[in-house]
Order: sequence, then structure tokens, then C-alpha cells
Amino acid sequence: MADADLVSRLAALPTLAAIPRAELEWIVAHGWPYLGEAGDLLARKGEPIDHLYILLEGHIAVRVDRGAGLRRAMEWRTGDTTGLLPYSRMTSPPGDTYLEERTELLLVHHDHFPGMIRSCPSFTAMCVHTMLDRARGFNTSDLQDEKMISLGKLAAGLAHELNNPASATVRGAKLLLTGLTEAEEAARALGAAGLTDAQLADIDAMRSVCLAKPLDVVLSPIQQVDREDGIAAWLERHESDPGHAGALAATAVTIEALDMLAEAVPAETLDVALRWVASGCSMHALAVDVERAATRIHDLVAAVKRFTHMDHLAGPDYVAVEGGLRDTIRVVASKARSKGVAIALDVEPGLPLVHATGGELNQVWLNLIDNALDAAPQDGHVGIDARRELDRVVVRVVDDGPGIAPEALPMIFDPFFTTKPPGQGTGLGLDIARRLLGRWHGELSVDSKPGRTEFRVSLATREG
Repeated sequence: MADADLVSRLAALPTLAAIPRAELEWIVAHGWPYLGEAGDLLARKGEPIDHLYILLEGHIAVRVDRGAGLRRAMEWRTGDTTGLLPYSRMTSPPGDTYLEERTELLLVHHDHFPGMIRSCPSFTAMCVHTMLDRARGFNTSDLQDEKMISLGKLAAGLAHELNNPASATVRGAKLLLTGLTEAEEAARALGAAGLTDAQLADIDAMRSVCLAKPLDVVLSPIQQVDREDGIAAWLERHESDPGHAGALAATAVTIEALDMLAEAVPAETLDVALRWVASGCSMHALAVDVERAATRIHDLVAAVKRFTHMDHLAGPDYVAVEGGLRDTIRVVASKARSKGVAIALDVEPGLPLVHATGGELNQVWLNLIDNALDAAPQDGHVGIDARRELDRVVVRVVDDGPGIAPEALPMIFDPFFTTKPPGQGTGLGLDIARRLLGRWHGELSVDSKPGRTEFRVSLATREG
């Protein structure tokens, strides 16, 4: 294609319509055309990129894998300018760049950039604006992906945390439904036994004691079995159903109390009385278990609501550090338990509020604490410390893992840099955490050596 024709094609592109023709002629004189087919790889992730691309016709896209498979992170069509741009600090693309269809490009090597800046001021200014728009687009995409990853961590942690109390609630409700029939039959049998008011009062007194006073000590499994065996043996000696032993053993009932009841009621009605007491104790214990499990679920949902700040405005505000840290620890508790990692939180009393967006600050805490759990060894430790230092609040997240390699430490906050195995880390978490903190004049730093890695977050306070 003749240079004049190529200049005319550039001038016909809406994005370049305002660029002086002399500048377009300079670009054509120092560039070279490229024609590729759909599926061709234009630039590989991690490898240097050294050309500016002007799309004469076609469609190119950057595909990025951030833990959920490849997807298009950015794309450009006919008339767009991309690749390496003047003044850009980008050295390689964040993902592989492919031609999505048959595409014609005009390429300009970066060796010509100094001359381009001198000879093509209008085009250079347009490139700078394009670079800023591209950076905002990548940042928005990165933040959205990291939020989705955080949401996945939150959902996984919540699922684990909710599983036990939800299962306990269902199990307790089913047992309650089954036990109601037994309780009703036991009540009818007791009513038909023809006991005196005094005898009924003695039975009711024992049942009240069993319901009101739980066992004072926590027994080991062996001790619990011994206690049940002892009560079952007493029941057999008094020709009562030993099946009542389990329900009675879970209360504070003693053999002496059982002896007193045996003296208070006729022998032929003792089993009826014990059946009624045991069924009442069993129903009460099940109801308590269901209430505790439901309360646990309620508390977890409340913690997640606080963690995400669902009921707050999205803009920056003044928030409490301790509450966010505690809610984050609840979210990752199941992961900590699975590795046997102990998490210790030490917060100085009376910390001032810090300037931040609550939900996004909790995203920072989740990222740092989750990383610490990944780094900590089996049965290791993660320490979280929050203190006031001068006019700022400083939070330290420390793990006792192997540490960050000295050669990796300078790159730890770089986008897409990760020390985790493929598919387990995006390399965006720390970069986004630092960018979020920067919005609120906060800072993020790291110090690492074998056996101790510390991430330090410094936040501005209301008083600062």
C-alpha cells in the first residue's frame, strides 16, 4: 500500500480525524503495516512489548486468567491506538494479546518515540489520554476481579461456618418433632397414674431442677459414658427403662436425687415418672441446641453484613478498625481451623476511627489475613496487632511462615506478580490493597525474613 493511501486511511479514522496530516505522514513514514489472521498471538504475557499499534481495521483483545479461566480484560477495535505508548511505564501486557479477527495494524517501534514526541505533538497528546483511559480501564477491571475473588473467599468461608449450625438446627428440629410424640405419651401416662398432689410435686421438682441446672462440669467422653452407665444400672435395679439414662445423664441429676424420687412415688409408677422427666429434659436440651445453632447463624449473617458494609454508603467514611478485623477473622475461621493455624488479635483499647470505605477496608483485611494463612505452616500462628502510633492507626498482620524470598520482595506489590502456584493467586491482591489504601492516604509496607513476615497498614484517623 502506498504511503499516501495509508495516510488517507489514517485520516479517515474518527479517532485520528483531528490529527494534522503532517503528523500522520510522519507516523506512516516511520511505521510499517502488519496483517494478521484471527487467533494470531500479537504479544505474550510477561514478554517485552516494543511497538505502538494503530488498528486500521479489525479487533484485538487481551485475555487474562485471574483464577477463573481466561477472559477478555481489554479490547480494541478499528481506529484505536494501543500497544506501547509514549511515556507509558508498561513493559509487558498483563495477559496474552490476540487478534480476534483478521486485523490490519500500523506498527511504530519505540525507538521512534523521541522523534514522535517532537514531530507529532497532537498525536502524542492523544496517546497520553489513551494511556490514562487504558490505565483506568485496567484498574477498574482488576478491582472488579479482585472483588469477585474476595467474594468467593467470603462465600467459601461463610459456607463452612454456616454448615455446622445449619446442620445442627435441622437435626435438632427433626429430633424435636420425633420427641414430641414421646413427650405427649409420657404426659398422658403420668396423668393416668393416679398420683397424689404431693407425689406430682416431687416429680415436678426433680424435673425443674434438671431443666434449670445444667451439669456443672464438662465431662470427657469416657466420663460421660461412665455416668450414663451408672444411671442405667440404677434404672435397671429399680425396674425402669435404661433408655432414659442418656437424657438424665445430660442434666445435673444425681443418684441421690433418684433415690429420693424412688422413695416419694410408688414403685409401679416410678418408670412413668422417670419417662416424663427424661422426655422433658430431652426436649429442653434439643430446644437449647436449636436456639444456639440459630443464634450462631444469626451472628454469622450479621458479621457478613458488617464485613461488606451492606447498609452503609459506598463513599469513604470514618470506620472502626477492630470491628472489621473481628468480622474478617470470623470469615476465615474455617480456613484457619483446617490448617490448625491459631489467629491472635490484639487491639489497643480506644483506637480512633480511621478514614476509609468500610467494605473496601475489610477487603484489604481479608486479603492480608488470607495471605498470612496461606503462608503460615500447619499448626502455625497468625498475629494481628492494631495500635495507635502518633496521629495514625497502624495494623500489623504477622505470620510465622517461611518468609518472602529476598529477590521477590521488591516485586511483591507489582500487578500480576505472585509467589503462589498457578491458579491459586492473581498477583493483584496486594497491588489493589495498596491502591485502595492510597485513596484514603493510607500506606502498606512489608518486612519479611524466615519465620516472620509482617504486613503493616498505616491509616489516617479522624483526629489526624
